[in-house]
Amino acid sequence: MRITHIDRWQVVVPIDADALNSPEFDPLDEDLAYFWKTPKHIIRIHTDDSGIVGIGETPRGCPDAQMERAIETITGMEVDEIDLHALPVPAGAAYGAVEMALFDVVGKLLGVTAARLLGAQVRDRVAVDYWTARRTPEDLARKARQGKELGFHSIKIKCALEDPNVERLQAVVDAVGPDFKVTIDPNCRFHLPCHAIALADALGDLRQSVAVFEDPVPKGNLDWYVLLRQQLQVPIALHLGSGRAVFDAVRRGAVDMLNISPYSMVEFVRQCYIAEQAGVPVWHGSGVDLGILDMSYVHACAAAPAATLPSDIVGNFVRDDDLIVDPIVIRDGCAEVPDKPGLGIELDEAAVAEYEVSRD
Repeated sequence: MRITHIDRWQVVVPIDADALNSPEFDPLDEDLAYFWKTPKHIIRIHTDDSGIVGIGETPRGCPDAQMERAIETITGMEVDEIDLHALPVPAGAAYGAVEMALFDVVGKLLGVTAARLLGAQVRDRVAVDYWTARRTPEDLARKARQGKELGFHSIKIKCALEDPNVERLQAVVDAVGPDFKVTIDPNCRFHLPCHAIALADALGDLRQSVAVFEDPVPKGNLDWYVLLRQQLQVPIALHLGSGRAVFDAVRRGAVDMLNISPYSMVEFVRQCYIAEQAGVPVWHGSGVDLGILDMSYVHACAAAPAATLPSDIVGNFVRDDDLIVDPIVIRDGCAEVPDKPGLGIELDEAAVAEYEVSRD
């Protein structure tokens, strides 16, 4: 089977403003604008078997030249002769899009799911979190109720040290009860271990509603994370993307959990294996993505025994469109793994046309 040509679109799909900050925290601040202003690439691989195509999606901000070079490299090649590791950008964002599109092609050719191609499919349902950014306590309570009504059992939030974090947690408990868990992600904005410890102490009994502190302090100092794990009264996690970083974190005993999000499905499963040997559970991070990339996360989690924690797979709840015909099915806080071959999804060409900013 030979790759005959590859379609490529650049798209910008807005994110629902109600998924981001409360107005009091500047809903259009520069960092969050990155979610909806930065283009993504969508690709579709065509083969000389007219019935088999494969689709892929990059994270935000993949350079045009990187995507073009990857496409030029594999166009005209026989699918069974492609060495993914020999692509010119093996660590880049373009690599991930090509990888998932090829898994889609080969899965359809063999009649198996992408998760099966990753080694083994160990689960049919993948736990997922609801998601939002920085909220006032009252507004976060509303979003927590919204998430619970949609069937979620937990929510991930963004925050900073100066925010009303104790009041936020109290508002969630009052709104949906202590069993609805909250992942607190300050993106290192608790600054110092003493600040994270002080917040955990101030939470008191509200700690039972905290799933984890993710990246509370700068990630370059594992000594701080070892200290926090010894003294913090809530679980602690790092958001990592390389096998070396995962190995170092678990070897040092610096984490209770891990958020792993490399560009590659194969690399995710490999890094989860490292975590599994250390007894560290994992979830898959995201960039609040579109349907193709989100579905690749579903298959990767379905193939990784350690990926037992709720992952950030909620793009179809917070984006104006996910660009796939049928959205990912999420029931009772879990995304269902399709039983169709490959990724098990179909590109919505009309939606792509609506949101495209360039096509090649």
